[in-house]
This record gives sequence, structure tokens and C-alpha cells, in this order.
Amino acid sequence: MSFELILVIVTAVTGVITYVDRVVWRPKRLSAMMPDKEPMLIEYARSLFPVFLVVLVLRSFIIEPFRIPSGSMYPTLQIGDFIVVNKFAYGVKLPVLQTKIIPTSEPERGDVVVFRYPNDPDVDYIKRVIGLPGDKITYVDRTLFINGKVVPQKFIGKYHGTESSAVMNGASVVEETFDDGNVHNILLDMDKSSRNMDTVTVPEGHYFMMGDNRDHSNDSRFWGFVPEKNLKGKAFGIWMNWDHKLHLNRLGTGIH
Repeated sequence: MSFELILVIVTAVTGVITYVDRVVWRPKRLSAMMPDKEPMLIEYARSLFPVFLVVLVLRSFIIEPFRIPSGSMYPTLQIGDFIVVNKFAYGVKLPVLQTKIIPTSEPERGDVVVFRYPNDPDVDYIKRVIGLPGDKITYVDRTLFINGKVVPQKFIGKYHGTESSAVMNGASVVEETFDDGNVHNILLDMDKSSRNMDTVTVPEGHYFMMGDNRDHSNDSRFWGFVPEKNLKGKAFGIWMNWDHKLHLNRLGTGIH
């Protein structure tokens, strides 16, 4: 059972208890002149309901925090980054059902997105949007092709990380630029063989995702496309990093 479903259930239960107490049980206690004889369950429900409701609204419709557990998005995101995700970037959805009730905008190429892993929707993944519906995507010898055109790359330097990210030291930091001007850095590990992929066409209503750590990412090259309904939101900021210890230099960093 997902945390989101649990949150919906406890919010509903505490809300129902609070409502029934207000319209039925409390008037009975007052008429019996026992206003102080409030059961502990009702007291807890009335106190916790607004807290659960605020958390549910914030988490479902506005922002949601996530922690980065792997290095598949180096150098953009590091293990231990705590990020915030804009939940209404791609439309307002009902919690649990994930039915879109208010459309807002569509994902753009280059967005860093949190989504439900298609092969196990209870697991959240974070990757970069590479292919939009209708795009033809090819990846050969660490070179990305979108609709037959090479995505330009520029070598920036060697990667130097600390703590968990030190495992990638010496890999190449490369700047990648999409046609729309979106610029971001990726990581290429020349000690590994390239994870090539023949040309695929992104179906309507789906997206092609890749990790920025191209040679160490389990992404759409291996398990296919992400349906629009699986998108949870756009990652836009890092509010802290804890990787063996607190790293203040990550505080307040934007995600591009």
C-alpha cells in the first residue's frame, strides 16, 4: 500500500470522525451535561485531521519532497539530495487515482521529472525528458540523435565528486544542448561500453526518459516509454543533501 493511499485513508477516517462528533456525538454529550467526557479517539481525530488534510493537499496538488537514492542523475543530482517537485506542472491530478482534473502544461524536452516506474508503479523514478510524443530517438556511441539530428555535445572537464559521488571521479562532464536551447550537463564513463539503442518512435501520450549519468542509468533505453498518467511532477530545487553528513553547498540549488 502506497504512502499516498495511506494518507488519503487516514485523512478520510479522521475527517469522518470529526464530522460525526460535531453533528451527533458532541450534541449528545452536551445534552447529557458531560462536555468533558470526550473519548480519546475523538480528541486525536479532531486534532490530527487538519494536519493530515494540509499534508494531503500540499503533497497531492502543490509540492512533494523526494530523496535521491542513486547516482543515475549525476552530475545534476547526487545521492542524498532532497528535492522538491512541482505537482501541478503537468496538470492537477486526483490523489491515488491520478486522474487529471485540471490541465496546465505539457512536459518539455529537458525537464527533470519524477514519475512512477512503468514496470512497478509503486516505485518512483527521476530522469530527464529526452523524447516527446512523435519523436524518433537514437543513441549510438554516446551520441544522442533526436529526429535524425545530432544533439551537440561539448566537453567540460573531468568529474570530481565527494562521498558517494566519488565513485564517478574521472568520468567526463559533457554539456548537451537541445534545439530549443535547453542546456544541461551529462556524465559519460569512457571505461564502460556505450549503452546503444536503435531508433525508436515515442508513442502519443508517452515520453522517453534518460538519466544524465548515461552509462549508469536504468532508463527508457531498457524498459521503454513512460505514459503521461505516470508523471508526478517537475523537479525544480534541492533543499538539502545528506550523504554521510550534511552538505550545505547543495542547499537551495536549482535543477536544470
